Order: sequence, then C-alpha cells, then structure tokens
Amino acid sequence: MPKSSSGGSVMDAQCPSRLVLDRIADKWTALIIQVLAHGTKRYAALQREIGGISQKMLTQTLRSLERDGLVQRTVYPVVPPKVEYALTRLGRTLIEPLHALCRWSEKHLPELQANRARAKAKLQKQAPVATVATAVRWSNIN
Repeated sequence: MPKSSSGGSVMDAQCPSRLVLDRIADKWTALIIQVLAHGTKRYAALQREIGGISQKMLTQTLRSLERDGLVQRTVYPVVPPKVEYALTRLGRTLIEPLHALCRWSEKHLPELQANRARAKAKLQKQAPVATVATAVRWSNIN
C-alpha cells in the first residue's frame, strides 16, 4: 500500500496511523458514531441505543473519542449534572465510511453466518478423524 500524502502508511508496523485505525475500526466506536450521527446525546441515551455495551466500555470509548477530537463532551453546570456528547467536525467525516461498513455487515450477515456454519461443520467432521489418528499413533507408540 502506498504512503499517504502525510507520509504515513498503516502497513508500516511503526506508523502511528495504526493507532488511528485501531480506534476507528473498533465496533463500539462505529456504533457510537452511528448514534451520534443523528445528533447530540446524553450518556444514558447512548447506552440505551447501543445494545450490549457496558458502562465501562462506553466510558472508555467516549474518552478515547474525545481525546482524539472525534467527539465533544459538554458539561452543563446544573444540578443534577448534565453531560452531552456530539460529533466534532472531524468526527462527522467518519459517518459515511462507518455507516457503509455497518450496512455491509448487515447486508452480508446471512452469507457470513452460512460460511461460519460450513466451517464449523467441516471442523466437526475432521475432529473424529483426528481423534482416531491420534489414538492409532498412541497405540503404535505403546
């Protein structure tokens, strides 16, 4: 893969762009970006909309996204405290690529599931043969 105009290449093990790829290729990042693409949300709303995300994982991911300048966290000085999350200008540039990735996942899910089922069935067929072959080898040794 050729180097980008910035001189970095994700194919280079030492390139810091790998850290960026790690952040944006994360499933929780993709889902948070998808939710925030529809507008500013409070923490509880994000957690409700993203099925299966733990409080710890949501907090960690939001902190990373904020650190990287993809999400803006706004704290309002009210009681009880009100905190909102929104995509930054940079964060909004991820909406379309991540949305496309989510659409691809949904569109190809049946095919992927069928492939996994075939691979599992193949492994299960091979397992008894491997067990018999191992037993034969052990019997030849003893």
